[in-house]
Amino acid sequence: MSDMSVRLGVDIGGTFTDIVLEISGVSYSTKVLTTYLAPEDAIIDGMIQVCSKAGITPFHINQIIHGTTLATNALIERRGAKTALITTEGFRDVIEMRTESRFEQYDLNLCLPEPLLPRQMRYTVPGRIDANGNELMPLLRQDVEKVVEKIKAAGYESIAIGLIHSYANDIHENLVRDVVSELIPDVMISISSEVSPQMREYERFNTVVANAYIKPLMKSYLDRLKGKLKEVGADCNIFLMHSGGGIISIESAANFPVRLVESGPAGGAVFAANIAEKFNLNKVLSFDMGGTTAKICLIKDYTPKTSRVFEVARTYRFKKGSGMPISIPVIDMVEIGAGGGSLAYVDRMKQIRVGPESAGSEPGPACFNNGGDKPAVTDADLVLGKLDPENFAGGSIKLKKSLSENVLQNILGNSLDMDAVTSAFGLIEVVDENMANAARVHSVENGEDLSQFTMIAFGGAAPLHAGRLCEKLGVNRLIIPPGAGVGSAIGFLRAPFSFEANRSVYMSLANFDNERIKIIFLELQDEALKFVIDCDPSSEILSDFKVYMRYSGQGWEIPIVLTEAQAMEPDADTFKSRFIEDYIKLFGRAVAGMNIEITVWSVNATTPHERVKSFSENTILSMISADKHRKIFDIKTEEFKKVGVVLRNDMKVGASVEGPAVITEDETTIIVPSDSIAICQTDGSIDLRLQR
Repeated sequence: MSDMSVRLGVDIGGTFTDIVLEISGVSYSTKVLTTYLAPEDAIIDGMIQVCSKAGITPFHINQIIHGTTLATNALIERRGAKTALITTEGFRDVIEMRTESRFEQYDLNLCLPEPLLPRQMRYTVPGRIDANGNELMPLLRQDVEKVVEKIKAAGYESIAIGLIHSYANDIHENLVRDVVSELIPDVMISISSEVSPQMREYERFNTVVANAYIKPLMKSYLDRLKGKLKEVGADCNIFLMHSGGGIISIESAANFPVRLVESGPAGGAVFAANIAEKFNLNKVLSFDMGGTTAKICLIKDYTPKTSRVFEVARTYRFKKGSGMPISIPVIDMVEIGAGGGSLAYVDRMKQIRVGPESAGSEPGPACFNNGGDKPAVTDADLVLGKLDPENFAGGSIKLKKSLSENVLQNILGNSLDMDAVTSAFGLIEVVDENMANAARVHSVENGEDLSQFTMIAFGGAAPLHAGRLCEKLGVNRLIIPPGAGVGSAIGFLRAPFSFEANRSVYMSLANFDNERIKIIFLELQDEALKFVIDCDPSSEILSDFKVYMRYSGQGWEIPIVLTEAQAMEPDADTFKSRFIEDYIKLFGRAVAGMNIEITVWSVNATTPHERVKSFSENTILSMISADKHRKIFDIKTEEFKKVGVVLRNDMKVGASVEGPAVITEDETTIIVPSDSIAICQTDGSIDLRLQR
């Protein structure tokens, strides 16, 4: 056993904690309810369960890779540390003033989200650096000491330092950090020139504040987790999934916890990309629906689309601009409050609304019989027959249908003069349409036609809803891979070690400086390599190069991928042609006669991703008949219909089921819609073909 590779993937979600143990290619998995007060307890519980299934002890585990929503939830719920911001005089209110953009242009009563830190927790120091990194006004040590003494007296746990234009020259931020370290040695410190060395002070200040705000919480959690794992014998290397789709060390995660904000969803995107490569699918729509949120991501050429800014905690109908911008490398996806635990209510217009509030695991949906008094998506799925109350989560949780019917009637039915079944039908149609709308908007923003895509669905709730989502989006093919219920945790085990280093340096193509560009890329490469070598010193490390470019006068940039040769032997004409090529793909045409600018430079160091063997898809079908049947609500006829129930484990390669039907497994349930056929492929994936 000591010579075998034994790896554990752990994903803490808003409702369930997913555990996957992989021993030389063989997987064992379980789902346990997330324990909010001590999340590490659920991990230990789940780890012991999968070790028991595999016939090993935690001592045999070589490596643990972990992703979590704890950082995200702390930001959304405002449960972070007592934090102070030190910034430049005149910029104290940047995180409150935001930008001039209005996310709802015609709303006269528009309310902007509150900043993470109120005004009295934001402090200023003199001194000034300009946009080119030149010192306009010196920063004196005695001026910094006066401010730090006030902060010390107030008893802060964490301090964020964000000075104007520090991405161009960090000398003033380093001075402030040195003074804070000397005068308040026990306080945690985050500086923007390390956390997010990019232009645009609102995004940068907000990111460093977010990092400082969750740093004590995450460090405490990671220390407790490491200790608990050691107690039960799992004294091995622990790594964290970051939001960009790679893995970093637990030490890097503790210093830059803001990079963990989208770690769970990022693991799901990596999982979907891995499946896409197996099936040779160049265009994939990843659909991850868990207990609290649904995540949708576009994957082209087996690679999830990435971005360098995203928003947490959108407060206004999920509109862009209504949340907290976090300026870090991230897999670009749309995330909405539509999970199995998302709660429904009737608004003032007598319309059913779902989310973003979630029942989570405590108390959970009403059918959990744990005190939930509002209808959740899971309650509606149960009433419509999609779930087996005796076999939810492999039978570990018994569901009470009568409780679901009661809350659906009380909260929705009585307000809208409907019975419990109609209320459940309305709730499900609303949540499915919300997800479909999010996917449509995301595809339009990226210039894609979803009818050309294949959907890959995973997460505990996704297979219940994915077939209907495909119908709404005009997607004709749906793949539900093995382990779909714990897809993100499996994705952690497929992800490479990686770290992306970014820096803002403004340069126009009219003033293209070859030597300066080489230096920028080499410095960024060294920075990124350092993080990856700390994780895996023996592996080959590759570097990906990228620049963000725009026409002069534009307010935002588009990412341009470069080869290593193009980055290390830079040429203005090559940069221009690459920009115009991608600009036309995105917007349909170029703009003649305009100067072009570069604003951000990026190098991502990564170990080679696991090569995936593609396989020949099965074409010989053998229809199987179901031994069991149950009634489920048919969306098209709006009535209950008796359908076959098939165990996924009973479906051998080529086994096929015609819809409507139900395919069950321990961690999820697949609903096969009418006018579709489900085929078991060579790798065990269930391949749904919608026939229109």
